[in-house]
Formats: sequence, structure tokens, C-alpha cells
Amino acid sequence: MDALSYKTKYVTKTGSNKEWLLVDAENEVVGRLASKVAMLLRGKHLPSYTPHSDSGSNVIIINAEKVRFTGKKLTDKVYTRYTGYQSGQRFATPKELLAKKPEEILLHAIHGMLPKGRLGRVYNTNVRVFAGDKHGMDAQQPKKVDLSKIK
Repeated sequence: MDALSYKTKYVTKTGSNKEWLLVDAENEVVGRLASKVAMLLRGKHLPSYTPHSDSGSNVIIINAEKVRFTGKKLTDKVYTRYTGYQSGQRFATPKELLAKKPEEILLHAIHGMLPKGRLGRVYNTNVRVFAGDKHGMDAQQPKKVDLSKIK
């Protein structure tokens, strides 16, 4: 056998063919949607997955205001943030965030499922979340993805 045929191929940033994917978040559970989108962002659905490189897809999420929470999370879950000032700790429930900024719920959930560090921050720039049906990213020609077929 030839030992050269067993070399591992790694995808570099320039060698990856990043594609744009469109995900409809209507009636999707937040955590399950976030884990599937995180997998798409990392590129784990591709045979050329490389853990140390940004070789995943760019993801566009529409209908962020129509996501679901299971159980009593809509009223009982609390998102905590800090303004940077003294006594600046602020709390919000998902019900309040859905009314004001529905995109933040998905961005927060997806961020929590990505690796922390430099590469995780790069992955965070590859996701775009929109509240309605319109996304304004038609020039990228995104492919619609059926999340039920993704494991």
C-alpha cells in the first residue's frame, strides 16, 4: 500500500467553498434550532469538516419572532446582561425579548453552542437573523434548508 494515499486533507479558509443557507425558524424550538444552526456554521454537515478552520456555511435565519419555547420557559427563563455601569444589571424574559428584539434570542442561543475563542467569534459573524420573511440577502442566492432532515 502507498502511504501517501492515507494523508489527511485539511480545508483552509481559501480552499473552502462556503455556501449560503436559508433557515425558516417558524414553529421551531429555540434550542434545537440553535444546535442545528451551530452545526451548519461549523461545517459538521460537510465531508470536508475541519475543526480548526472556518469551513462551514453562512446561515440566514428568517421568522425569528415565530420561534417556540417548551414548558414554562417563555415566562420563567431569564436573560441577564450588564450595561457596564454601576447597578447596571438588567433582566429580561423571552416573552419581553420576543416583543422587542426577537433576533437576540436566537443569536444568544447559537452563540452558546459555538466554541469559545477566536474561531467561535468568527462563526458568530457567519449568521444573520431577521424577524420577518424578508431578509435582503437575495444577492447571495441562499439555498433553503429543511431542518427536519438534519440530525
